[in-house]
Amino acid sequence: MARRKRGRPVHGWVIVDKPAGIGSTQVVGKVRWAFDAQKAGHAGTLDPDATGVLAVALGEATKTVPFVTDALKCYRFRIAWGAETATDDASGAVTATSEARPDRAALDAALQGFRGQIEQVPPQVSAVRVEGARAYDLAREGVEMDLAPRPLWVESLDVIAADETGAELEMVCGKGGYVRAIARDLGRALGTYGHVAWLRRTWSGPFEAEHGLSLDDLDRLARTPELDAHLHPLELGLADLPALPVTEAAATRLRNGNPAEVLSGAEFGETCWASRDGRAVAVGTYGAGLLQPTKVFQTG
Repeated sequence: MARRKRGRPVHGWVIVDKPAGIGSTQVVGKVRWAFDAQKAGHAGTLDPDATGVLAVALGEATKTVPFVTDALKCYRFRIAWGAETATDDASGAVTATSEARPDRAALDAALQGFRGQIEQVPPQVSAVRVEGARAYDLAREGVEMDLAPRPLWVESLDVIAADETGAELEMVCGKGGYVRAIARDLGRALGTYGHVAWLRRTWSGPFEAEHGLSLDDLDRLARTPELDAHLHPLELGLADLPALPVTEAAATRLRNGNPAEVLSGAEFGETCWASRDGRAVAVGTYGAGLLQPTKVFQTG
């Protein structure tokens, strides 16, 4: 006999405005408990000291996580000049200092090299894997690593305010960006050192921090019908993909993992989602009037 899953079959997205001092995994666990959900995941880790939008997927919405993770994200942060730390943020021990302080003209000029397609070496304390282990675990053991550079698309990187002690910036970037590495590398490029003093993710794909639940709200509304009003449809996780309407017969075929005819077209080979009365049926690849499903949603 199959083992019964614990919790409710809840499907959708929950936007949390994460406070500082708690890890992303802890937030996911709290959301899952509050909704009594069977399954949960998140779209993009935030450092424990960072605040802002953490999009938590429940149930079938977890199948849309990769599409939100791949979307652009916006960060507001402050770089403190004059010190580099072991973690590239304010929580780490200072490893190097400098009396040099960049002026605004130098800062504006240096930022040109941090826009567009760049190469970025992750911080030593990060979640990247090194021979099967997480870099942050190895760093805690005192292991120094030569981490390989990774590509990052920086859509924009602009100065909000600046003075001799530091600069407040806003960055819109793609998947896999480390704001702490931007602070570290920008400081070095300016002939000084820098680290992140504070960091806030203001939006991630279709999700905005200003619409997020606080942890206090989550605790107050936990296990109540009122909390379900804060559950957003899983289709939000597919906002950047074309939606192709299908008939009920086609929806049944897709849910069973079979290709089916769609009622409108897209680019050949494009990733799309099949929509039946506005509800997601499947995600797949379009070609010759058919959608070949790669993920199917069972929410009924």
